[in-house]
Amino acid sequence: MTLLRDMCYPTPSELALAARALADEHPGPVRLRRAGTSRGGRPLWLLCVEPSGRPRGAGVLVVAGAHANEPVGGATALALARRVLHEPALRAGRGWYFLLCADPDGAALHRTPRPRSLLDYHRNFFRPPGPEQPEWAPSLLPPDRLPPETLALTALIDELRPALQVSLHGTDLGGSWVQLTRDIPGLAEPFAKSAAELRIPVETGASDAAGWPSPGPGIFVMPQAGADPNGAFHPEDTRLSTWYHAHRYAGTTAIVEVPMWASDLVDDPAPHPDPRGALRILAGRLAADAALVARVRERSAGAWEPAADPGPAPGPYAGAGSGAGSDAWSGAGSGAGSDAEAAALLRAVDWTLALIPRITVEWTGAGAPAEATAAAISSIDAFARRLSLRAAAMLLRVLRAQGHPAAPGLDRLVTGWCEEFAARFRARRIPVATQVEHQSRTVLATYERLVAEGLDGARGPDRLGEPDGTVSA
Repeated sequence: MTLLRDMCYPTPSELALAARALADEHPGPVRLRRAGTSRGGRPLWLLCVEPSGRPRGAGVLVVAGAHANEPVGGATALALARRVLHEPALRAGRGWYFLLCADPDGAALHRTPRPRSLLDYHRNFFRPPGPEQPEWAPSLLPPDRLPPETLALTALIDELRPALQVSLHGTDLGGSWVQLTRDIPGLAEPFAKSAAELRIPVETGASDAAGWPSPGPGIFVMPQAGADPNGAFHPEDTRLSTWYHAHRYAGTTAIVEVPMWASDLVDDPAPHPDPRGALRILAGRLAADAALVARVRERSAGAWEPAADPGPAPGPYAGAGSGAGSDAWSGAGSGAGSDAEAAALLRAVDWTLALIPRITVEWTGAGAPAEATAAAISSIDAFARRLSLRAAAMLLRVLRAQGHPAAPGLDRLVTGWCEEFAARFRARRIPVATQVEHQSRTVLATYERLVAEGLDGARGPDRLGEPDGTVSA
């Protein structure tokens, strides 16, 4: 590994500075351009490593920072850019393009550059509601309500027509897995080899991919047209996300997940003795935990509310205050007690709490699986714990900033839940550099297998979009 083992997660500003330095050092093959502007006026930076030699195939688009609470992607994008730059074979005839942070507004609200514990990670936690997430917004909002981050991302896909789009994600606690919009044969072996070498568990029953085909451990293929679009835990239709936008140009998307803390429980292939009984218990605990947070939310609502969101999105999530495309992001992050910041946090709290009743119904309904591995049940257990914990942590930030009397009690709840989560799953911290190394290896293995299978769109220069309009950082 070439990175320091105690490195921290870079901020969007630090990513831009590092990218600009790389472009200044290599002015020929490397360019930095502004691909768009966020709702809050922040730049969306695209780092371009141009192809060497005559273009002969479609390029690769790497997207980092689509989820504000998953900050490893930016560091991985920079590491990959440097590697591609110094290994000519990787960019022979095709370019690599790195969107350094797809949601800089969200990243400004999630402030944990070097978390030492789950509690530390949740102290300044933020994850926006689904309609405000760049990749998920098209599955939840009509086209005229899409946020500018989504429009910028889809415009890049239209421009570049990538053979491979890779979205870099992370999870707080668990293992590593890959989601694909199309199967890429042979990926499971190098993925598992990297995970084993770096002591990262493979999440073989990832709750995000419940019910999806799995051609190998930790590799999941998303539903195709005509199939049920949703797993048991998705309010969104994955086929309407930006991940499938690359299919317009015969491209494939891979989502690479790595954990901040590892747990071997998510890699246990043994059959669970009573999946339905376990799901009933988990559903009951999730409902009870969510009710605790909801009561605090209701009691605190009368004491103080942020400036109203300019307008919730129409449709089934209107009640959750989704408000994508609003100007409530202007000035986000300007202070712990700012109206814009509190409004964003509370929209995320309400969105998260609104998801839980549907999830508990599905876990206790007739469709609950009669058979499942211990790994799958552990993944669902972790999913349940993080939902209520995230809602509580974001609500605590608002109450603490306002000096609300309910803050100390909620603080004790968040602390206890974090400690229980870590203890139950025997969490062990994965250094940031190790996360970056595994994610980088997996991206390169995905690309190499795509080329080996002839799925890289190598049909000549007409297939490769050439970005232009370079803008100085």
